Amino acid sequence: MTAPTPVDFQVAGDIPAFSGLKLQALSVLLAGASVFNLRPGHALFRQGEPAHAFFVIIDGWIKIYRVTPAGDEAVLNVLTKGESFAEAVTFTSGCYPATASAVTPARVMLIPADHVINCIRDTPDIAIAMIASTSQHLHRMVQQIEQLVAQSATQRVAEFLASLADRTRGPCTITLPYEKSLIAGRLGLKPESLSRVFAKLRTVGVDVRASRVVVRDMAQLCKLVACDRISARCPLKPRMPCPEPAVPQVVQSEMNP
Repeated sequence: MTAPTPVDFQVAGDIPAFSGLKLQALSVLLAGASVFNLRPGHALFRQGEPAHAFFVIIDGWIKIYRVTPAGDEAVLNVLTKGESFAEAVTFTSGCYPATASAVTPARVMLIPADHVINCIRDTPDIAIAMIASTSQHLHRMVQQIEQLVAQSATQRVAEFLASLADRTRGPCTITLPYEKSLIAGRLGLKPESLSRVFAKLRTVGVDVRASRVVVRDMAQLCKLVACDRISARCPLKPRMPCPEPAVPQVVQSEMNP
């Protein structure tokens, strides 16, 4: 555990939970912060432990997951630089509902719950910012549930790849940020299902080479995210109009596995 650097404070100051806070209030709130450097696999906290802080990711990737009664991991989210988590338990003095562990080498800021509560008593605006951040997390969770229910496996993978790209048209090379088994869990897929989707995406110019993904045309990949016609559940009856179809091979492969 170390003291935050000026760069750490700058990253933390830009997170949604602190948006709108005046500089003085932000400085007081972050005065109680400390920073951890984590190795891959190191747990910040475990499911069921008393909640004593919330966290801001300064660098790296953090996995949030629950352990099922059967002992399996159910991945709830994978977060990265500039994102915060566990704000809600700061107010309840309850227990962490999930486990958080580093996926890659990571740097994470810890802000003690009791310090946050003391700051809120003096500066109510901090409470408003924290509630807004919690609401954003809830909204994202609803979006993830909608994605799992309404999108096909191919759409989910296409959307994930598109979110990592730095452009929406033309050729692009994407580096997968963490291992494929975790990507599968994050998207609600089995590893073997993810492999099958990667194979299908080759027909539209997406070539997965270990942790590197070469996309011939990002516009083509983005069409898959918006188009329901590739859904294996109802390949002939899309629920919404699609862009001009350019992926007949994907349709044919899903209709005739």
